[in-house]
Amino acid sequence: MPVRFDRAELAQILGLYGRMVAAGEWRDYAMSFQRDRATFAVFRRTAEHPVYRIEKRPRLRARQGQYAVIGMDGRILRRGHDLGQVLRVLARRLIRPID
Repeated sequence: MPVRFDRAELAQILGLYGRMVAAGEWRDYAMSFQRDRATFAVFRRTAEHPVYRIEKRPRLRARQGQYAVIGMDGRILRRGHDLGQVLRVLARRLIRPID
């Protein structure tokens, strides 16, 4: 059975997605559900490669944490047990100084 995001997790992810769309940072998304992970991919434009991937891997729950934010180059930007804490790495990118 594939791994899926539950309703609360999806609400947190889509809340951040809506704020980033309103700020003009993100434009499209895709979701993928596989046997070992669920992925929410974010695109700046409709393109081949996502800018960020938010992954849920339940097998890592007891180790580093089941949630991760992965950049375009494949680096793990943040990993943890709490989705809200993990998503903060992306929310910080929304805050920019005003010229």
